[in-house]
Amino acid sequence: MRAAFVAVVLTALCGPTFAGEEEVYGTWKLLSDQTKVLDTGEMIDNSGGAVPSGYITYGRDGRMMALIMRGVRPTPDSLATMTDQQRADLFRSIGAAYGGTFKFDGSTMEHHIDISWNNIWTGTTVVRDVKKDGDKLIYTTRPAPFARDGRMVVTTVIWEKVK
Repeated sequence: MRAAFVAVVLTALCGPTFAGEEEVYGTWKLLSDQTKVLDTGEMIDNSGGAVPSGYITYGRDGRMMALIMRGVRPTPDSLATMTDQQRADLFRSIGAAYGGTFKFDGSTMEHHIDISWNNIWTGTTVVRDVKKDGDKLIYTTRPAPFARDGRMVVTTVIWEKVK
């Protein structure tokens, strides 16, 4: 009886939990991508004023892929007439594109990256703290320097399960 009571209290204090890795399998659509500057509290919308666009997929084989676009993306007339500037603008609007394997323990997601759009992430592991809210996954980065200006930030990305 006492053990059951302790389990209920711990569940209430710790918030939503996962029944297991089964809950992350499938495809998730990006709903929100925001960065908080730690020393000022400033919130930055990483979608660049556009509707957030992205997907992340987790397979039962232990592999994952993520693709996030940011801002309003140009649409060239055709591949044959696309200019170098349009190619550069399209590349700059990629927030993230990578694939690899994953490990999930119920509260922490590790992406072991073996291919990435910028090749800087290739061979690295990114770690995200994860909370579940209904059919949503809320990923939070650990504090890190912001790529734009070096300020310490935490980024929160919200994904919704594609049904």
